[in-house]
Amino acid sequence: MSDTDEHHFESKADSGASKTFPQQAGAIRKGGHIVIKARPCKVVEVSTSKTGKHGHAKCHFVAIDIFNGKKLEDIVPSSHNCDVPHVDRQDYQLIDITDDGYVSLLTESGNTKDDLKLPTDDVLLGQIKTGFADGKDLILSVMSAMGEEQICAVKEIGGGK
Repeated sequence: MSDTDEHHFESKADSGASKTFPQQAGAIRKGGHIVIKARPCKVVEVSTSKTGKHGHAKCHFVAIDIFNGKKLEDIVPSSHNCDVPHVDRQDYQLIDITDDGYVSLLTESGNTKDDLKLPTDDVLLGQIKTGFADGKDLILSVMSAMGEEQICAVKEIGGGK
């Protein structure tokens, strides 16, 4: 191999960072996050049962999927580990709404992000569409977890045109 040989590696993989991390079931609290049936969820209720004669104390989780709002439940021994999703929330400025229901967002680095669809929540969708139609500067909060992203909130900055 000489010094003039160049190698170009094209990787289609992500950074290799895990989408979840383990946490003991007994340490997960209301308001925290948990993975139930391979879906990232926000815990709304936790109840712990006493140990049986030879068993473990069990945690009963009631949680709501953070992307589709469905209610999920799981029962796990409190000493066992559960998967907890890495949930990230980022704010982007809205640039444009395309005809096919996608939004164009401005990132902090000055690039555009064009791969997000408008939310399915009617209230949020209405706020975004009317605010954009009125020429207001809107900041959209995007929640991401386990490879999924969704617009979850909208706020207005400054006045309109």
